[in-house]
Amino acid sequence: MIQEPIANLLDAMGAEALPCIHNEPLDRHTTFRIGGPACVFCKPRTVVELARTLELCHSFGVRTYLLGNGSNTLFADEGYDGAVICLTDLKTRSTAQTLPDGKTRLTAGAGTLLVSVCNRALELGLTGLEFAFGIPGTVGGAVYMNAGAYGGEMKDVLSKVTFLDENLKLQTLPVKELALGYRTSIFEQRNWCILEAEFVLEPGNREEIQAHMQDFMARRREKQPLDMPSAGSTFKRPAGCFAGQLIEQCGLRGFSVGGAAVSCKHCGFVVNTGGATCADVVELTDKIREIVKEKTGHVLEREIRVVR
Repeated sequence: MIQEPIANLLDAMGAEALPCIHNEPLDRHTTFRIGGPACVFCKPRTVVELARTLELCHSFGVRTYLLGNGSNTLFADEGYDGAVICLTDLKTRSTAQTLPDGKTRLTAGAGTLLVSVCNRALELGLTGLEFAFGIPGTVGGAVYMNAGAYGGEMKDVLSKVTFLDENLKLQTLPVKELALGYRTSIFEQRNWCILEAEFVLEPGNREEIQAHMQDFMARRREKQPLDMPSAGSTFKRPAGCFAGQLIEQCGLRGFSVGGAAVSCKHCGFVVNTGGATCADVVELTDKIREIVKEKTGHVLEREIRVVR
């Protein structure tokens, strides 16, 4: 556990106190509504505050977890014995620059909700991000896992990403050096903190862009259990098929452990029916994996991140 003196240092770094809460319940900060308390929960407002927080934690051996909107995260019931650093209040630049070829370079901070970036692109009449409308994460989280939907992925529109490296030095890499693959990126293997992303988008027709966004959102409402707490798609898509279809074929619609259940609306989602614990979700997903492997031969891999 974090020693009290270190927590106090996090409380008062520099002239202005860093927004910091002790023993903050993490179920308040994830879309699954599951998780015990974080020893320290910080919301830095500037890159300087963020870097100083990370530096202090590193120097005292305090482990850290970078959090966005919490849409793909499952925290342990015991909580997190370190500092959870939430980036949603981080103030970074947001710019739009027209390029000589007519395309537009759109920059957004890591803590910005992806839906906000999609709406900004719509305002500017820019196409390319429609697929991401409705993904309930932040820009940083979407880059981290190369989020995608309806045939599009972040790698299709990203041009470069700026981040703090393991030595807290500011770095920028082009998309070709980010090892973006299916639900993965270089950031999964490195202790780097994404600060902002740059997208290059094509000019388009606003009415058509809006129609595509509304169509994708309507599909989500129709097919996904958006009315129940979840972490989105529970499993990655196996080669040549869909996880939800395999789970349904195995007769697991509605299958449950404690308060966690396979959604009756979409078998690719595990939902919190009320009072679900991390242990419930982990046990349920383990059982699903065992049954699907036994009956179909396919090995499912969890897409949600379990943080213990």
